[in-house]
Amino acid sequence: MSSTPTATAVPAAQGLFAPQLRAMTVGSVALISLLAFEALAVGTAMPTVARSLDGLALYGIAFGGSFATGVLAMVVSGIWCDARGPRGPMWHGVAWFVVGLLIAGTAPVMSALVVGRAVQGFGSGLLSVALYVIVGQAYPQDLHRKIFAAFAAAWVVPSLVGPAVAGLIVQYLGWRWVFLAVPAVAVPAVLLIHPGLRSLGRSTTTGPPAGAAVRIAWAFGAAVSAALLHIGGQQRGVSALVLIMVAVVGLLVCAPRLLPAGFLRAARGLPTVVGLRGLASAAFVGAEVVIPLMLSRERGLSPTAAGLVLTVGALAWSVGSWLQGRIPVPASRASLPRAGLTCITVGTATVALAVRPELPVGVAVLGWAVAGVGMGLLYPSLSVLTLELSAPGEQGRNSSSLQLGDSLFAATVLALTGAVLAAGSAPGPASYTLTLVVAAGLALLGALLAGRVVVGGSTRPLG
Repeated sequence: MSSTPTATAVPAAQGLFAPQLRAMTVGSVALISLLAFEALAVGTAMPTVARSLDGLALYGIAFGGSFATGVLAMVVSGIWCDARGPRGPMWHGVAWFVVGLLIAGTAPVMSALVVGRAVQGFGSGLLSVALYVIVGQAYPQDLHRKIFAAFAAAWVVPSLVGPAVAGLIVQYLGWRWVFLAVPAVAVPAVLLIHPGLRSLGRSTTTGPPAGAAVRIAWAFGAAVSAALLHIGGQQRGVSALVLIMVAVVGLLVCAPRLLPAGFLRAARGLPTVVGLRGLASAAFVGAEVVIPLMLSRERGLSPTAAGLVLTVGALAWSVGSWLQGRIPVPASRASLPRAGLTCITVGTATVALAVRPELPVGVAVLGWAVAGVGMGLLYPSLSVLTLELSAPGEQGRNSSSLQLGDSLFAATVLALTGAVLAAGSAPGPASYTLTLVVAAGLALLGALLAGRVVVGGSTRPLG
């Protein structure tokens, strides 16, 4: 396996904004923010888009298609990064992302917008993995916790203002500018990264790794299954159950071929790291979609007030990310993941108590803040572990596995949560309690497994 050249070492004391890293840091964080904004803004704009283009029948595939191509692109990007380095996937990712946005923003009919969303999703998948590999090659290990904390924080501002800004754009400029405005920032952002990419050099490998074509074939199967799962989650009745069942079977067949060996039995090291990321994502997202509905229907909060609870969680996530980047290096690799998953468990279980009318709504706010801090502690630490447990020629594959597990776990739980909420004539306290308890249970399972990120009893600290 060929090694991948790395950038000249940068003293960790100089931080993320050392002269050698300043442009790379700003450009990378800007790209993460753009990916986050677009993911959140499109959800706000899509109802207007569907009405404008008379495309309600294609509403589900507009989301599912983008998600599916993103799954495929993550695997392609991992293979590409390991074979040739992250330069190609980065530039192609930006190109696909921008072209997809332009196609969607100028679409005359809904089918054209679906194509644009699929192209955009492919670009996002290429970018997300390439950025992780760039961190592994361009930043010293002592800065990994801080740069991944910055990536996590880059989601916060879009989470806070993205839907509102998108709503204003749709109202005053038209929905097309939700897509067309982003390229104006994406291109300068990647140009900031370009000098650092050149310093990484090129891999000397003679071709893609063995089994690359088979891996891409399994990724295609997982992508189709992911699309069906996403579409099924937006349906109701028998059609939803059939689509979800077919999709889950497809994922059970395809996904294990794309994730680290030993993933299903939580083998020590990387398989458990990937599993913990998936469990945490599933727990948090599964609760997040239920909270506004529960607080609105059971506690009488306005949609705005219920949404502010999610804002508290986003801010707390940022605080947790900041904390994990600045606290003393833990004695064990398992410390931060275990602490994060414990916070998610306790926080989500606390939110479930808010179903009871005799308890103040503040219980839900407090619980969700605790869960947000847990995600902030967990996500960057697992990203650091992924790179630490990866040889130079495996950073792309393992980074794609981490993000694949995240996406597929979350999508599965979202679809199943939708099925539970749609099972009766209207969701009630029992439905909300069930989904929140399941979410807390997933996080608890992760907390119990967290010690298995340690390989061979080692307690060597994180970088």
